[in-house]
Amino acid sequence: MDKIEQTERWVKDKLVNETTGHDWYHIVRVTNIAKEIAEQEGANLFIVTMAALLHDVADDKIVDDETAALQEIVDWLHTIEVSEEAIHHIMEIIQTISFKGGTGKKVQTLEAQVVQDADRLDALGAIGIARTFQYSGAKGQAIYDPTIQPRTNMTLAQYRNEKSSAINHFYEKLLLLKETMNTVEGKRIATQRHHFMEQFLAQFFEEWGMKQE
Repeated sequence: MDKIEQTERWVKDKLVNETTGHDWYHIVRVTNIAKEIAEQEGANLFIVTMAALLHDVADDKIVDDETAALQEIVDWLHTIEVSEEAIHHIMEIIQTISFKGGTGKKVQTLEAQVVQDADRLDALGAIGIARTFQYSGAKGQAIYDPTIQPRTNMTLAQYRNEKSSAINHFYEKLLLLKETMNTVEGKRIATQRHHFMEQFLAQFFEEWGMKQE
C-alpha cells in the first residue's frame, strides 16, 4: 500500500462520522477536483493529493486543539516516511488555505493554489448550499433571521462564535469565493456554481415573501 492509500485510510477513519460538512466525502470531492486541476496546471500531484486529503484533519471547526492535531499530521507523515521537504510543503498548504472569515493570506505555491481552489469549490454550488445548512444546523443557527445582518470585517473569533444564520453565510463567505480563485479551471467552475447560488437565493427570498436587496 503506497503513502496516498495509507493516508486515505487514516483520514477516512478520522472523519467518516463528522457531521458539520467536513466529512470524508468532502475530502474525496476536494481531492478529486484538486488532482484534476493539478494535472492541468502542472502542479506536483503527490503534494496536492496529500494536502487535499489532510487539509481538514486539524481544522479548528472540528478539533478542539488545532496545534495538537497539526502535530498529529506531522507525526503521521513521518510514520509513512514522507520526506522533510514534502512534509514542510504539505503542512504549509494545510495551514494557509482556509478562508477563516476572510482573514487568510494569499497562498504562495502553485500546489497551495490548487488545493485552495478545490476546497473552495466544494463550498459553492448545490453541494456548497447543502453543506452550509448542515454546518449551520450543527452549530444551532437559524436558516434565516431577518433581524441579523451579514457581518463584514470580522475577526476569526467573531466569524466562529457570533450568532448568525445559514443565509448570512452566503454573503459572509460563499458569494465572495468566486473572486478568490487562483487557477483558470477553478475560476471557470466557480463562475458556474456562483450563478447557481444566486438563483437559489433569489428563489429563497421569493418563497420567504420578501424582495432581495
